[in-house]
Amino acid sequence: MSDVSLTGRCLVAGSAQGELLHADVGLSFWGGVDPFTGEVIDRHHPLSGSIISGRVLAIPSGRGSCTGSSVMLELILNGHAPAALVLEQIDDILTLGVLIAEQMFEHSIPVISVGVEGFAALRGLSHVQVVGDQLQGFSEQPVALPSRAEKRLPWTPDLILSNNDRDMLEGRQGKAAQVAMGIILRMAELQGAKELLDITQAHIDGCIYTGPASLRFAQQLVAWGAHVRVPTTLNSISVDKRRWRELGVAASLGEPASQLGDAYLNMGAQVSFTCAPYLLDSAPTVGEQIVWAESNAVVYANSVIGARTLKYPDYLDICIALTGRAPLIGCHIEQQRRACLRIEVPALQDLDDSFYPLLGYHVGLLCGSQIPVICGLEQAAPTLDDLKAFGAAFATTSAAPMFHIAGVTPEAASAEQALGDKAPERTFRITASELLHSWRELDSAPDPQVDLVSLGNPHFSLSECASLAALCQGQRKHPEVAVAVTLGRAVLEQARAAGYVATLEDFGVQFVSDTCWCMLGEPVVPVSARTLMTNSGKYAHYAPGLVGRQVHFASLAECVATACSGQASGRLPAWLNAEREPAHV
Repeated sequence: MSDVSLTGRCLVAGSAQGELLHADVGLSFWGGVDPFTGEVIDRHHPLSGSIISGRVLAIPSGRGSCTGSSVMLELILNGHAPAALVLEQIDDILTLGVLIAEQMFEHSIPVISVGVEGFAALRGLSHVQVVGDQLQGFSEQPVALPSRAEKRLPWTPDLILSNNDRDMLEGRQGKAAQVAMGIILRMAELQGAKELLDITQAHIDGCIYTGPASLRFAQQLVAWGAHVRVPTTLNSISVDKRRWRELGVAASLGEPASQLGDAYLNMGAQVSFTCAPYLLDSAPTVGEQIVWAESNAVVYANSVIGARTLKYPDYLDICIALTGRAPLIGCHIEQQRRACLRIEVPALQDLDDSFYPLLGYHVGLLCGSQIPVICGLEQAAPTLDDLKAFGAAFATTSAAPMFHIAGVTPEAASAEQALGDKAPERTFRITASELLHSWRELDSAPDPQVDLVSLGNPHFSLSECASLAALCQGQRKHPEVAVAVTLGRAVLEQARAAGYVATLEDFGVQFVSDTCWCMLGEPVVPVSARTLMTNSGKYAHYAPGLVGRQVHFASLAECVATACSGQASGRLPAWLNAEREPAHV
């Protein structure tokens, strides 16, 4: 007899059983799970070091990167996926990766959502069996679990479709459009959408090379004649497409990563290769209905620009670009853009640029998948670069598609407007002690020696290039410290024309375009480097798992000072002075 018996919502049909691996914290598969071994590599996660392969993985939801769907596809096709995925709430990103494996490659795992009470009932269990929407849990390993097959029923879409939608679904506009529309409709029904909407542009995150499956997916679409129907930009790819050989990147990565970029260009996407598409001339305007993937870009578009997009998973992004149609759900609808949490920030003085990524990181940890409104920054006047840094860190630790800052962001003239004149479900009052705790999470390296300063995650803006050039003017970096900046091609050319590149190259900065720090490894990250410093809350979180280095987190000015000295000062910023709060928190 089982100890727990649940009926959940079947997101992807199937049956499986195995040892339970359970955590109460969401997990980003990109940067959090090795796609070739199944190891949890997020060093801040309670499952760090665990192997998910062949086990029933139970997590509240995903979080962080939109590329989690690509990692899930890799895991399924290379045999390192979990036996089943049990979620507290529906997660589009992870579920989409499974649906792609099922629809295009005839491999799958069961995915089930069991709700808050059902998920809580799993704590302490040893083994689980999932069959369709049924879950049986056991506190000890059973002698044998009976094999039970899931009976799959024929699927027909239950949405309002236009004649053009039906033409695509029935294959009258080509195989690529047919498959893409089928995947969109599967996801739309899971999300609860009743109809589709037209979108004006797309930004594709699925061009990141996560392994053979990511290239196989894109090349299959090309073979089916895929071509985008709306203006489409491309995210950072996994290498500097023009210079990867010069940078010493192995052909085993450089060649397939370049081929993947070419596949999306062959579908009609633009040569952009940036994780900050909001810096391009093609950036959307307030109220524009778009489809963007890349977590930081989604959050920035929704929150700072006021455009409308979901946090689209990799692969669903290109499916929508191929059809021009997206589910009418979530942040595409005004009422679902409202905040439900209120976050109150303490009154701090002498804020510098390290405050915003730290605050975004901390707020994301509090929010889960719920949209917050942050109060207390009305007089702080954060810049667009500050909001970019906040949003990227927020998107790293949260599954929410946007935030509001009262008196700052376009849909939050006041906290009441952001909340839709309703009381918040919950209010958090952040203390300086709590911020100090998060600072020590990010600034975690014990060794003061720094071998690499990594800047540009997300990609540097022109104004950040200007600020960095002003800090570096007339100085030269320490000979034992590498300094590298990642940025988009367009911004690189603007910075070159403005004279910033010459100043920074005199200082010793190396520029890398087309790719970003979440994809970079050795030798751009020097083989001998043990410790790096960054001003990015996003990269400070991911780097220990992605490149196996210890990390210091600091302001841009502190990064430059450290590049010159080779030693992290260990000083806290004035607004987080250690004397204000005890260091034990």
